[in-house]
Amino acid sequence: MEITDKVALITGGRRIGAVVATELARRGAHVAMVYRASRAEAEETAGALRALTRRALVLQADLQQPAACEQVVSDTVAELGRLDILVNMASIYRLKPIDEITVADWDTQMAIDLRAAWLCSHAAVPHMRRTRGGRIVNFSDWVARSGRPRYPGYLPYYVAKAGVIALTEALALELAADQILVNAIAPGPIVAPEGTSDSESAAVERATPLGRWGGGIEIAKTVVSLIESDFITGETIRVDGGRHVK
Repeated sequence: MEITDKVALITGGRRIGAVVATELARRGAHVAMVYRASRAEAEETAGALRALTRRALVLQADLQQPAACEQVVSDTVAELGRLDILVNMASIYRLKPIDEITVADWDTQMAIDLRAAWLCSHAAVPHMRRTRGGRIVNFSDWVARSGRPRYPGYLPYYVAKAGVIALTEALALELAADQILVNAIAPGPIVAPEGTSDSESAAVERATPLGRWGGGIEIAKTVVSLIESDFITGETIRVDGGRHVK
């Protein structure tokens, strides 16, 4: 798919999402970004996109709410005229011992990481069909892609991210006849989570064969490559500096 003048919707527009949005705009896309609480950061990114002479839309939504998923899609189409690319990045990452996990914790994780990806995709499909094709890029995790949990304390997160891989494969099959290609990215050590200490960051670098954090640009480049490809669908690609082989 040629990116120029296409419209992309990105859920979860903070940090890495901002880098993805900027790279898509550099290649000519108009971009809608969904934020839940970080309005200032989203508006700053939108300003940078407009400086690249691209249209930018900022949408506030709580994607735990099913109606919000449909609304952000319809608002994008209403304001930007179409929808060609959906990047489902919304996620939460919280450490919690198994004995402390509540039903609410479980439901929140599934709603944001898995159900929202499904509902946004479901809402986007009719618009992509009208333009005879589209791209959906979901976000899993390198641990889930490796097929086994490695870190205690992230049970709902791991299950949700494993579900994203299954969702990606099933959607790819369902939508292939419509020329809507669906893939997922499974990031590893890209950007240190907020609150990471210097010693923790160094430990991650030692555990990563390439010996460093990747930076958001590595995710953005992978998103771009999946959008531009016309023959990759149903894949989950690890972007982890070789972490899974060590």
